[in-house]
Amino acid sequence: MAADLPLLTGDDPRAALSAAAAARGLRTASGRALRFVAADDAPAGIAYEAHIAATGRVPTRLDAHDLLNALVWLALPSSKARLNALQAAGIARHGVGARRGPLRDAATLLDENGVLLVTDDAEMALLLRERRWHELFIARRLRWSAVRALVCGHALMAKLAAPYKAITGHALLVALPAATAVSEVDAHLAAGLDDGLNPSVLMPLPVLGIPGWCAANADPAFYDDGAVFRAARGASAGSPRG
Repeated sequence: MAADLPLLTGDDPRAALSAAAAARGLRTASGRALRFVAADDAPAGIAYEAHIAATGRVPTRLDAHDLLNALVWLALPSSKARLNALQAAGIARHGVGARRGPLRDAATLLDENGVLLVTDDAEMALLLRERRWHELFIARRLRWSAVRALVCGHALMAKLAAPYKAITGHALLVALPAATAVSEVDAHLAAGLDDGLNPSVLMPLPVLGIPGWCAANADPAFYDDGAVFRAARGASAGSPRG
């Protein structure tokens, strides 16, 4: 994604972003050519995700949130197209209501706040799911070399521009070796996204706890902050650290 940052230069980067999408042949799941357009492109009463699915046109404001979303489309086009298709199908079935339902809730969380944990180390994923923070980040710190954390949520990216300790992403395990190319991660993830997607598969992850993501976490006391590194429900705050 860093390679695409120069596309954001200029007064209106949407043309450059659209040109990059066209050069790469990017399309929605329904085969519509992907383009980044003015924020008011969608007709009144048409849901954002439904409009993208039907036209390939992504309404994009000239702010960090929407421009980062465009960069994620370029980096993970198959996964973004699949998430959009799931959202659009949910809207077609149930309309746009106050409650989205578990599928659309999970798709939104992943799209806005997601972190892909690319690893074939199943124990690390288990420790995260059980929120065994000291085992995960201290006792097994060196094993993070077998984990690649890819931020895919554009709202989470925007937060990381001005980082603070409590920033928490929603992590999804991608069971591949950490060195797997991003294009292969994208294809693998897209193939696994289906109507069974729900919030329970996403794991809270305070991202500044990831080794190397901030200098302060080199001190084990960084992880003693229970307001950020919260215990799992039913677990004792004083559970063994491993």
